[in-house]
Amino acid sequence: PSPRSPLSPETPELPQPKAPTEVEARQLLLEEWGPLSGKLELPPSLSWKLLFLERPLYRNLLSSPNPEGINIYQPAPPTGPTRKPLTDLGNFRGWYITTENLQGPLSWTVKEQCVNLLAKKLWEELLDDEQPDITVMDWFEDSRLDQCVYELHVWLLAADRRTVIAQHHVAPRTNGRGPPGHWVQALDKHVVCPFM
Repeated sequence: PSPRSPLSPETPELPQPKAPTEVEARQLLLEEWGPLSGKLELPPSLSWKLLFLERPLYRNLLSSPNPEGINIYQPAPPTGPTRKPLTDLGNFRGWYITTENLQGPLSWTVKEQCVNLLAKKLWEELLDDEQPDITVMDWFEDSRLDQCVYELHVWLLAADRRTVIAQHHVAPRTNGRGPPGHWVQALDKHVVCPFM
């Protein structure tokens, strides 16, 4: 009789992390969010387990924050402006895009996005009573075309989408050090919009 072929060793299954219970999820999130001012009640549509999975605070709330598909850890493409519509360059679902022509061959592109905080699993009492920081992260290319090549404007709107509750604006200038074409984070902090 011929010897049996050796069996390939089975790959051991890695243990799946155990989903936290409702109490554990609440405790973990409250530790992550820091001290809150009062007794935080969830609306009936939310659970602590769902919030633990969604992580609505301290993460970038922009939908498709990198619609051009560019890797910020690599230098900007050396090709220069393509003059193609931005929508041809990536996934701009959720963005409203306009282009303002400037003098000569230059233009200013405006990308707008309305983020519904309630749809991101935040709720009115949390926003009103705790006033958490709203996180928006974005990067821009240090193209050196002008002193300011990027502006970020964030408006916290009331439910009517017209009344401005608070606003935050930044027009960063680069220091001119290093080679042009690298990516610069628009703000010094990840948590950028303290609406207090």
